[in-house]
Amino acid sequence: MKSNTPALTRRRLLTGAAALTVLPACAAQVPTTVATSSEQEIGGVPLSQIVDGYGLIEDAGYRLPPVPPKYLQGLNRRAYVPYRGYESAGTIEADLHAKLLYWIEPGGMAWRFPIGVGRQGLSMSYDTVIKRKQEWPSWTPTQNMLRREPEIYGEYAGGVPGGLANPLGARALYLYQGNRDTYYRIHGTNDLASIGNSGSAGCIRMFNHDVIFLYPKVPLGTKVVIRNRADSIAIEGEAVANRGSELPPTYVPPEEIYTAAAQSGPPQFGAASNVESFGY
Repeated sequence: MKSNTPALTRRRLLTGAAALTVLPACAAQVPTTVATSSEQEIGGVPLSQIVDGYGLIEDAGYRLPPVPPKYLQGLNRRAYVPYRGYESAGTIEADLHAKLLYWIEPGGMAWRFPIGVGRQGLSMSYDTVIKRKQEWPSWTPTQNMLRREPEIYGEYAGGVPGGLANPLGARALYLYQGNRDTYYRIHGTNDLASIGNSGSAGCIRMFNHDVIFLYPKVPLGTKVVIRNRADSIAIEGEAVANRGSELPPTYVPPEEIYTAAAQSGPPQFGAASNVESFGY
């Protein structure tokens, strides 16, 4: 059965001080050189290694550190590219095989984003429509999740508030068929290693930086098309259509989730320098 969030894993959780240093799409390789010991760092990333579009941002009182460049190699980086698919402008096309998502714009161009796809997400094979959008969404396990794995999700039956510790990340786009909520989501994630890979659970995950960038571009009523495997191979090539691996889950005790959630609520910080603008 489908779920509306990735399984809670130690990789997928930002807790306490770790949230500030761990948290941080295609073109040439991005810098991975070793910085000098005296170089200033932001969120654990040396200034010289911060990638454009993935720097420090502040949003609704939360501070998202830069995404470390090791997660932004190859296709794992936002890019404005010629669109080679078959959908019309104003559509989102998700290639769950190549782990790529396209926001199609007029003139044959598109924004391409790397994604992570859970087992539930891989079962998607039909078109949907975005009928709800939420910034810093809360998350509550579905009844099916509680029924299927009560030992994992029972402790979260009351929900997890929005914030840095929430599995849905900074933004969520809710996918419907007609008036029926499919419980599929396109959402942010703090599990940086999952982008470009598959997980044991969850829907369609994006870097928080990417979902914040995409969110204002996508109006309610936007159609979301799932690219089939044959088209993925024809458009992206077989190697890209098979990229990534499945990552195993790791259980995180509920007290860690709730402690992190309580500690991450805004306003989180005072004024900061080197904050990246998302006004484009």
